[in-house]
Amino acid sequence: MIQVEINEQEIKELALEKIEEKLKSVDQELVFWDRKELMRRTCLSWNTIQDKFFFDPRFPKHKVGGKWLFPAQETKEFLLQWIREQPRG
Repeated sequence: MIQVEINEQEIKELALEKIEEKLKSVDQELVFWDRKELMRRTCLSWNTIQDKFFFDPRFPKHKVGGKWLFPAQETKEFLLQWIREQPRG
């Protein structure tokens, strides 16, 4: 007879580690965000983005044809700085 023991905590840790690795690789695959991706990443509507930071001269944006593109890494850095500057509730 074969008996197998499973350490549930170790399995959970391994699974979380693999999920984090996958999320990082997916995140790194995007060079640019479009308007919909920016809204998804910030959980803000397009109107709120325009009201709050779109016209900030530091906000990295490029209009290519009729479409706005945002460099992913620069945009993340800007958003982290911007949120730190916001008054806390």
